[in-house]
Amino acid sequence: MIRSLAAAALLCLAAASPALAGDAQAGRTKANTCRPCHGADGIATNPGAPHLAAQPHVYLVEQLKNFRSGKRTDPVMTVIARPLTDEDIDDLASWYSSVAIEAKTP
Repeated sequence: MIRSLAAAALLCLAAASPALAGDAQAGRTKANTCRPCHGADGIATNPGAPHLAAQPHVYLVEQLKNFRSGKRTDPVMTVIARPLTDEDIDDLASWYSSVAIEAKTP
């Protein structure tokens, strides 16, 4: 029983590990298409677009897959996400989730 729990815990840690995520550098390159709305580092320049910097990897993957499948729709994002492969999505999510942001209080 203890071995099973330990093995399950290791699997969970491995699944959450950024090392097993996509290639952030490849994602940075692929994000060129995203820059006009979401900014160079994921800080949106378009008031109608969300910030992507520092969002959780799993959230970004889920949302991009939802846009790709049509489960979630947006006139621009549906078109942008449709041709993305799982690898593209993982790389993009790795890039944006790796961007550190700092909140400052006035």
